[in-house]
Amino acid sequence: MSPTVVLVHGAFANSFSFAPLQAELALRGLRSLAVDLPGHGFAATYPAEYQAPQDLAGLATAPGAIKGVTLADNAAHVIGVLERVREHGPVVLVGHSRGGVTLTAVANARPDLVDRLVYVSAWAPVDLDVGDYYAEPEMASFDATAVAGAMVANPADVGLLRSNFRTADPGVLAGLKAAFLADGTDDELRAFLATFQPDENLDAGSPDDRAQAATWGTVPRAYVRLSEDASMPLAMQDRLIREGDALTPDNPYVVRTLPSSHLSWLVHPAPAADVLAELAAR
Repeated sequence: MSPTVVLVHGAFANSFSFAPLQAELALRGLRSLAVDLPGHGFAATYPAEYQAPQDLAGLATAPGAIKGVTLADNAAHVIGVLERVREHGPVVLVGHSRGGVTLTAVANARPDLVDRLVYVSAWAPVDLDVGDYYAEPEMASFDATAVAGAMVANPADVGLLRSNFRTADPGVLAGLKAAFLADGTDDELRAFLATFQPDENLDAGSPDDRAQAATWGTVPRAYVRLSEDASMPLAMQDRLIREGDALTPDNPYVVRTLPSSHLSWLVHPAPAADVLAELAAR
């Protein structure tokens, strides 16, 4: 039976960003399914204050449906999807960026539902929580001010992360481009930002959500490095690979590399589709 590639998005993203990649996978004869995590996609909140003309003061206090959504909720949702997909054959579970935390939580809980994990420049925490990795030397080149410039609300006040991806501020847009799509055009950046949603949940995991050798460690896994990624520097990607391999040396990562920024592999997805097809065939 042919595998199904199940795609899990990162922060502020949704299933929409995988559409070009899914087209390329279909052209290679691969079945795929892109998941919207709870509070994402058409379940996301787009406050009226987010529309033009924007009301940034109102946007900073408007409620959002994703408040209170947890990593456990994300994992439970994906597990429910996998239980249905598994009826049709093997499953290759792919996660990008923050979506990797959900992949790890799913494999910790239900390794029987996954035939291969694929992290694409994604968080796969082993030794530390995700937030703590940001203080490590491997993240020193990441310019957090680029992302902070888009933030428009105090997380403590609204109970979520909120960004204004519809900003026209040239400095903020330049910062976002440098962080996420430095190898793309300004039009490609604005097109991708238009698919983002303003809100993301606060829960990126705890020590209990780190990779567990007895469960997560039994699933064959791969890591696709993005060599031009400024938001997840290559040094951090390599560290996560080393930590996973040290946890389960008899089941190391299969490693592939794409010459891409954090988002370019989704804007121009043919090379990524080739890699995923090769990994699915394994």
